[in-house]
Amino acid sequence: MDPVIGASLLLAATLTLLLVTGVWIGIALIVGGILVFAFCTPVDPGSIMPSTLWDASWNWALTALPLFIWMGEILTRAGLSASLFSGLAPWLRRWPGGLMHVNVVGCGVMAAVAGSSSVTCATVGRMSIPELTKRGYDRRMMIGSLAGSGTFGLMIPPSIVMIVYGVIAQQSVARLFIAGILPGLMLVALFSGFIALWSLRNPALAGQPEPPTTLGEKLRASRDLLPVVGLIVAVISAIYAGIATPTEAATLGIAGALALAAWNRRLDRRMFMESLLSATRISCMISFIIGTAAVLSISVGFADIPRALAGWVDSLQLSNYALLAVLTVVFLALGCFLEGNSILVLTSPVILPMIATAGIDPLWFGIYAVIVIECAQITPPVGFNLFILKSITGASIWEVTKATLPFVGLLLLAVVLIVLFPAIVTFLPGLMMR
Repeated sequence: MDPVIGASLLLAATLTLLLVTGVWIGIALIVGGILVFAFCTPVDPGSIMPSTLWDASWNWALTALPLFIWMGEILTRAGLSASLFSGLAPWLRRWPGGLMHVNVVGCGVMAAVAGSSSVTCATVGRMSIPELTKRGYDRRMMIGSLAGSGTFGLMIPPSIVMIVYGVIAQQSVARLFIAGILPGLMLVALFSGFIALWSLRNPALAGQPEPPTTLGEKLRASRDLLPVVGLIVAVISAIYAGIATPTEAATLGIAGALALAAWNRRLDRRMFMESLLSATRISCMISFIIGTAAVLSISVGFADIPRALAGWVDSLQLSNYALLAVLTVVFLALGCFLEGNSILVLTSPVILPMIATAGIDPLWFGIYAVIVIECAQITPPVGFNLFILKSITGASIWEVTKATLPFVGLLLLAVVLIVLFPAIVTFLPGLMMR
């Protein structure tokens, strides 16, 4: 058997067996790397693994990861979720679709705070579902809009998955953050536009009409939300203007989040320690996956798998459109079993050389990959947002999946739009560089 084919089969069988049996993704990655080293290369894994793990762990861009996670944990515990609905509802109640837009815009705001899809979906869902149910909104659209909008946590900066991609692909995290702004806003517009059109066609399911409110009432309702939005804008603006690196901006964000928590009288020793420990646990989990993925990446490199696969793809003479279509199917298939960060670290050793051979901009590809992975968050059987909404609403997983399908279609439409109009991704980073 050809050595490359043998290494590929060994790796595929090992990862499949370990992942199906529920082994942690980090353990599965490092075991796969060790076996490839041991049976398919002349390299001693004992000499190269420690240096690989060390090199993957001290990357400067990775320091922004725990800081942004901690910032989100502080703001979440500072009472943002309590003020999110009351702050947004007066501004959105007169739109076609009424308070259903709180799911979309609220998830957009929460995504910029938490940087996590599951946290965004759970926080906004617990807040909005009782209110929307009480007002008679359609249950199916309510669930679907929450599941779809919860994925904004992957796209709208500061996104944790973008930091992971930046470290793996050696891309500027600051440029990735800025590249995600316009696609994130485009997704918010697509989702809100769909809800508006649906409500115009189904007025009986669009909930009870809300009484009008004055500008003064809207501003008073938003007073607790505006400081948080101001902090998020300040953090992103500091990165865009070149005033601060992502790590420095995250540090300023933590200081601002602690100040807001103190202003809301939510800052005490218990809240401080809970947020810090939660951020530490999440950061250690992601960092462990990144380190073990580096071991896997270097092992498949020594086994010559990326070069052989890139050569095979090149021999097929696929256009970039066809290559992206194939990769979309691959990402969606992996999304049935893995979460976003795991998909990135598992596929990067093979896919990044392929897109380099095809001449695809790795910055643009990062945003494309994030949108496709957003679809993976809401596809069964392992769509994390689906399980969160199942637990919140008590609906069956089949009912939640059916409700989510239109929003999967909107995410795929977003993929088509950035393929046809790549400037949606590259325009702001280009301005930033100039």
